[in-house]
Amino acid sequence: MGCGTSSKVVPELPGSSFHPSWGKGVGTGSCGPLQTGQGVAGHRGHRGTREAAVEAAQKMQVARYRAKFDPRVTARYDIQALIGRGSFSKVVRVEQRVTKKPFAIKMVETSVKEGREACESELSVLQRVSHCNIVQLIEIFEAQDRVYIVMELATGGELFDRIISQGTFTERDAIIILKMVVDGLRYLHSLQITHRDLKPENLLYYHPGAESKILITDFGLAHSGNKNGNWSMNTICGTPEYIAPEILSRKPYTNAVDMWALGVITYILLSGSLPFEDENHIRLYRKILKGKYNYKGEPWPNVSNLAKDFIDRLLTLDSNHRMTAGQALNHPWVMTMAITSSMKNLQRSISWNLMLRASPNSQCSRSARASESCHSNGSQHTWGKNKTGTFG
Repeated sequence: MGCGTSSKVVPELPGSSFHPSWGKGVGTGSCGPLQTGQGVAGHRGHRGTREAAVEAAQKMQVARYRAKFDPRVTARYDIQALIGRGSFSKVVRVEQRVTKKPFAIKMVETSVKEGREACESELSVLQRVSHCNIVQLIEIFEAQDRVYIVMELATGGELFDRIISQGTFTERDAIIILKMVVDGLRYLHSLQITHRDLKPENLLYYHPGAESKILITDFGLAHSGNKNGNWSMNTICGTPEYIAPEILSRKPYTNAVDMWALGVITYILLSGSLPFEDENHIRLYRKILKGKYNYKGEPWPNVSNLAKDFIDRLLTLDSNHRMTAGQALNHPWVMTMAITSSMKNLQRSISWNLMLRASPNSQCSRSARASESCHSNGSQHTWGKNKTGTFG
């Protein structure tokens, strides 16, 4: 899917009454299809009855949902499926009536302050960017209390869903992914745009094919400067596990926060685990502020020192010494495409760690359920499954 739902949650800081939240990533199937004719197979004796009941229910759902859309939108697009939702938005898969091409439409409720702010933030970025690894804006429909944002549709799924489903994953595969993400970041940073919510579920495959590009999506927390040309930021926001230490320290910060998040993503990409994790978010933030993580357990013994050096140069506490996007693209590990690294298949260990993390009995899943309902000034997203936030 080419866009994410909008619902950010606040990271809890020491002395704060706000609570961070976790949740399911956008477009991962929690919302059922709206299109008709998709019967659910049951026992053979009841299949016809069940399919008829499902089809009738879906037709009613389609009719109710389409009725909520502005007639200008439904005149141009056929609403097909609900693929994501947030506190102030819903994302649907649509088909352009004339060309039959698929797109995604994010419907944002602008009558709510938080939804309006997230919408303005996203549009301020999407109207400026044009890059192969950044989701593209197609058109906008504005109504009295809603904005419909039409974007390209990414149908290839989320990053880690593909890693789990494929048979092999090596350091070279990781670099192919990271080069696309970093090139997109370099472009954004050249425009003084900071994403501020970079995480795996905001990185989507454009199509299901093996050669698909990666798209950076969801700019609901993005910052693109202010009227006086000041490019530093102060708002405390982001997804807890990916927040840079300077944000937690309540210091003015720069687009280097995106590079910290890239370090966290790279660590996960090569191991299926998080560098900083705790079900108590105060303890989590203390770990991030200390910047201490390790390379223990599988598959780290099979990961090259150059790959670890790449992570270390991103997970650097001093943002002035952190790699920029340009420097990351020129890092020896990326430049050589891991030619000196072991080509051992890391997929089994990565998948095991990812599935362990998603287990209902795991520490992180308990954390997700414990903090799922809180939100504040912004709009929310997640990986495996944590949510984002903003306040201040």
